[in-house]
Amino acid sequence: MPRDPDGSRQRVTPEPLLVVGAGGFARETLELIDAINRVEPRWRVVGILDDDPGRHGARVHGIEIIGPAALARELPDARVCACVASPGRPAGRMALVQRLGLDPERYATLVHPAAVVARSASLGPGSVLHATTVLTADVTVGAHVAVMPAVVLTHDDVLADGVTLGAGARIAGGVRIGESAYIGSGALVREGIVVGAGAVVGMGAIVTRDVPAGETWAGVPARRLAPARELSVAR
Repeated sequence: MPRDPDGSRQRVTPEPLLVVGAGGFARETLELIDAINRVEPRWRVVGILDDDPGRHGARVHGIEIIGPAALARELPDARVCACVASPGRPAGRMALVQRLGLDPERYATLVHPAAVVARSASLGPGSVLHATTVLTADVTVGAHVAVMPAVVLTHDDVLADGVTLGAGARIAGGVRIGESAYIGSGALVREGIVVGAGAVVGMGAIVTRDVPAGETWAGVPARRLAPARELSVAR
C-alpha cells in the first residue's frame, strides 16, 4: 500500500468498476476483485451489466445487475471489464468489446495477487489473470485475454487479443496464439506451435502441430475435429 513521506499508509480511494457479463467467468472475476481488495482496496464494483433484461435487478455475489452492456457508455467514470467466455463462441468477448466502442483506457486489467507475472511480461488492457497463473519471461498478453487459474505461460509466448486459456493449460515457449482462440482446461501446447485465430483446442488436448485458424482440435495427440469456420467479431 502507498505510504506518505512520514511512513504512514495513504488512504486509497477505490476506482469504480463495471463487470460486463453475469455468468461463470464474471462470478470468478468478482472473487478475483475481492482478493485484490483484501490486499489493497483498489476497486469498487458499482454494478454488473448483462443484455438479458430478465436478469436486471437481480444480484450476483451481492452486486446488482443494473442494465445492459451499452450502459457502460453512459457511466464514463467507471472502468470496465468484459467477462464473457465460451468455447462455442470464442470471438464473443471481442465482439462485445467492438460493440461497446470504448477507449482502451476505460478497461481495467485485473491480476490476482496469487499470480506470478515476470517483470519482462506485458499485459494488454482488459485482460484478467486468475490465481496461480505463472508468466515466466518475455510473455506478451494482448487485450481482453482471459487466463483462468493455474495456467503456465513460458518464455516468449505471444497471445493476441481476446484469447481464452482454460484452467491448468500449459503453454511451452515461443508459442503464438491468434485472436480469440480458445484453449481448453488442462491442454498442453508444445514449444513453437502456432494456434490460429478463432481456433478451439479441447480440454486435455496435447498439441504437437500447428492448429489452423477457426478449426477445432482435441485428443492426444490433438487432431482436427471440425473444419475451419469464419472468424468474425462483428454482431
